[in-house]
Amino acid sequence: MSENASLENMTFEEAYSQLESVITALEGGEVPLDEAVNLYEQGRKLSARCQSLLDDAELRISRLNDDGSTTSLT
Repeated sequence: MSENASLENMTFEEAYSQLESVITALEGGEVPLDEAVNLYEQGRKLSARCQSLLDDAELRISRLNDDGSTTSLT
């Protein structure tokens, strides 16, 4: 499975947990430059995945009617 495919299948919690690990490693300042660049790239992808999932959740919530049913956009 490719990196992008596995990223697309991650839950918010999985992506956020990995993002926290990346941030911790980068903030520690103990990784070589090449690894730091790779971690930064991975962190950007994880951040985008988290934002996408949050945006989807916000859209779903905004569609809810008072009775709990959803509003169709079509």
